[in-house]
Amino acid sequence: MKSINKMKMTIPAVSANEGLARLCVSAFASQLDPRIDEIADIRTAVSEAVTNCIIHAYKGRGGLIYIESLLYPDRITVKIKDKGCGIDDIDKAMEPLFTTGGDDRSGLGFSVMQSFMDSVKVKSGPSEGTTVSMTKILRRADEGNPDER
Repeated sequence: MKSINKMKMTIPAVSANEGLARLCVSAFASQLDPRIDEIADIRTAVSEAVTNCIIHAYKGRGGLIYIESLLYPDRITVKIKDKGCGIDDIDKAMEPLFTTGGDDRSGLGFSVMQSFMDSVKVKSGPSEGTTVSMTKILRRADEGNPDER
């Protein structure tokens, strides 16, 4: 299926830009008239992915985060990419409570993304950076109960 619109942005990997990323992606998604809960889900998942770039990929030393959003008639796909240290073991990194961020991190970033989005895919390798691709299927407010998915 061909996308109906596309947005790309590049932001510095600093904490202040986490809110900017989530605001821009959710504003872009608003073109499809999503429900409030769907916007909240997208915002949360984007926040987690961007925070992972800042904390884990670049270890707080800065770098760039590349965000691409594609709109389709019934969904949004968001790709968040860094050129940081990469992930040695993606399966291990996606386990709940696993973290490389020390005692002050919960290790729930990927679990949160998976719980709020319909699909989460991760591509990474040591010293190769990481790309997180997330898709959210959107239901219009007049299409009934979101639990009937």
